[in-house]
Amino acid sequence: MTEEKNKRKLIERLRNRYRLTIMNDDTFEEKFTLRLTPLGVVILIGSVTIVFTILVISMLAFTSLREYIPGYADVGVRREMIKLALKSDSLEQTISEQNLYMQNISSVLKGESKNDSAQTRPEKGTKPVNAKMSPSSKEVALRKNIESQDQYSLAYATETNKTGISNFFFFTPVKGRITASYSYKEQHFGVDIVAADNEPIKSTLDGTVVLATFSSETGYTITVQHSNNLISVYKHNSVLLKKLGDYVKAGEPIAIIGNSGEQTTGPHLHFELWYNGNAINPQEYMVF
Repeated sequence: MTEEKNKRKLIERLRNRYRLTIMNDDTFEEKFTLRLTPLGVVILIGSVTIVFTILVISMLAFTSLREYIPGYADVGVRREMIKLALKSDSLEQTISEQNLYMQNISSVLKGESKNDSAQTRPEKGTKPVNAKMSPSSKEVALRKNIESQDQYSLAYATETNKTGISNFFFFTPVKGRITASYSYKEQHFGVDIVAADNEPIKSTLDGTVVLATFSSETGYTITVQHSNNLISVYKHNSVLLKKLGDYVKAGEPIAIIGNSGEQTTGPHLHFELWYNGNAINPQEYMVF
């Protein structure tokens, strides 16, 4: 009973009406009168607080004021960060695939055998087969015959080999001054060409990009495979404009001249031509 009486008294107090009067201190004239109840004051204060909170949250959520709050960033900046994160992830995957591709090519040229591709993995539930990987007598004889011919030695291309590309019209990759010519004795298998800054490097013939990578020695390097087993190599670039697998036309820009890599002393292009596995002198086919 006592608790019910206390509750009733509290409710009656909240419902009691009070008059708030503002009077002139000298004339005692009433200027403003307001009738209030404690419950009405509580409801009014709560409503104002809720409305003010909604306004503040709306301003922070839908206006640029949130950028001034620590921990919040611009939506455009966040989108760019997400794009850069995705690009870096795809770039890392591409680099790993290219490294695996180059390792496989190196293994094939050395005569090694590596079963690390997805196509050579056995299916689930199958038992491994003990295959004999030793070469046959005919394969050994063929290998010795090829090695004796020294087909892949880094030497001058013979006149017989050169006749296959003598009718080609080579597009000059970049116009400039030659600072180092082709020299087999000095193991310099190309020409160094100095040109103006930001000069585009152009493909010498139609072909497909088979290598577009970066190394500490040669910097940004791009290699194009042409017809008749001809390969052109462009080293020390600042930017690569094409990626692996792109098809390019003769005269089409594929890179920008630069000074990347440890084996360079200034902005220039190191240009090489390889025909049937042999390095040839580019100055015999084009004027720089």
